[in-house]
Amino acid sequence: MLSASDPLPLRPERILVAGITGSGKTTLAGRIGEMWGLRHVEIDALFHGPNWTPRPEFLDDVRAFAAEDRWITEWQYTSKGTDEIMTPRAQLAIWLDYPWPVVRGRLLRRTLSRSIRRTEMYNGNVEKPLRQLLKTRDPSGNILAWQTKTRFFWGQQMPVKRERFPHLTIVRLRHPRETERWLRAQAEASGASVAPPKRRSRDR
Repeated sequence: MLSASDPLPLRPERILVAGITGSGKTTLAGRIGEMWGLRHVEIDALFHGPNWTPRPEFLDDVRAFAAEDRWITEWQYTSKGTDEIMTPRAQLAIWLDYPWPVVRGRLLRRTLSRSIRRTEMYNGNVEKPLRQLLKTRDPSGNILAWQTKTRFFWGQQMPVKRERFPHLTIVRLRHPRETERWLRAQAEASGASVAPPKRRSRDR
């Protein structure tokens, strides 16, 4: 497993970005996609239909996307079958393993902003009103409860993923500052430019 200081063994063309909810997977995937000219599709947008209902075409769409030559997306829905489709095709995984206060604070700010502004995300879906989110502790209906439930998911799963997918180069980034340093290093090494970080309400 590589750190922010280690050079990449290749210029990847298919990338997965891992991390718990609120770590910023979507924003980072978009920035890397711009930097290296990779197509970025939010996997959440493939999964969620109107009213947050799962789309029956989800896995078919994932297969079509994974079959492309150059892409980047979030490493999610592994229990739904994406590991059998996307991970064998991926060349690089970036693991955002940030401290809990960082990801918790990010998610709180994001959820509050989206709830107040009723920000539309994908397929017409918007965040629930804050009073509804706070009223239930069910992780399926409360993004904060979901983050707590899945807090240790990647720490537990990454050793399993490494063994299952030995072809995959994994970069572990432990703080947003490391991520910025890593991005700058990749941009310099490839002669590309990297966009500055943006505040986005969709950060995953």
